[in-house]
Amino acid sequence: MTRSKQEGAPLTDAVIAALSHLVDDSQSPTGKRQPSHSEIEDQIRRAGLLHADPNQSGRPIGKAKRIRAVLHWAIENNIEAGERFVVLLVSLVCGVGGFRQGSPNFVDSEAIRDLQDAFQIEGFNLTESGELLPVVLEDLSGRSLTEALKAYVRRARRGVLDAALVTGTGKDLLEAVAAHVLVERFGSYPETANFPTLLGQAFVAVSLCASRSDQLSPHEQLDLALYDLAVAVNRLRNREGSGHGRPFEASVTPAQARSAVQSMGLVAARLLDALA
Repeated sequence: MTRSKQEGAPLTDAVIAALSHLVDDSQSPTGKRQPSHSEIEDQIRRAGLLHADPNQSGRPIGKAKRIRAVLHWAIENNIEAGERFVVLLVSLVCGVGGFRQGSPNFVDSEAIRDLQDAFQIEGFNLTESGELLPVVLEDLSGRSLTEALKAYVRRARRGVLDAALVTGTGKDLLEAVAAHVLVERFGSYPETANFPTLLGQAFVAVSLCASRSDQLSPHEQLDLALYDLAVAVNRLRNREGSGHGRPFEASVTPAQARSAVQSMGLVAARLLDALA
């Protein structure tokens, strides 16, 4: 089985619609195909979403409706579990030959393209063989990098913890956005600068306030508050970040970590909007 290297992948309305089509065999000319309902249930259980599965009520529904029901519940109530299920389901379909032409379980090419498009908007690539991987940002520049960072921002603002760490850059989201802003404005950024300096330069580069004064306008006060918020989040990352692929240590509560990531998304979005 080809396995994704991701623990979670974007969960959006477009992804839900495309995934439901991926498993929908109600109109298949060859009859039912794998994955079976039992195999799907195993992945729902592994994702921790069995309580959201409508088929547990004793009145089974089709695969497509079942997937939509579970993921719509997850997007409103437990997005991280939903993102785990997205990866597990894609891997399951891949493992039974769903991405291999000639397989009795091959899903049609249009369904695959729809899912590829839905993931691409969110900064993920789904290969023809069914491997799901985040876009590596160090390979991008200019507008392509801006759009990829915006995808991270959208996930961060939903409170998805892995959006805090930007794939392939060695940076967290705020560092990556600040560096990108400076490169776009001046062609480079100071790689040895500490975070407050880097962020401050990025703020100034797009005409946002990052320093105190007795005569700040309300707009400037708001931008300064965002700068201070970003510095506080970075201090939490420096003190508590595990350095092992996790954005925060266990000493940070889930609620605190989610608030920190959402704050990163808020500040990053302000910078990218100002850059545009």
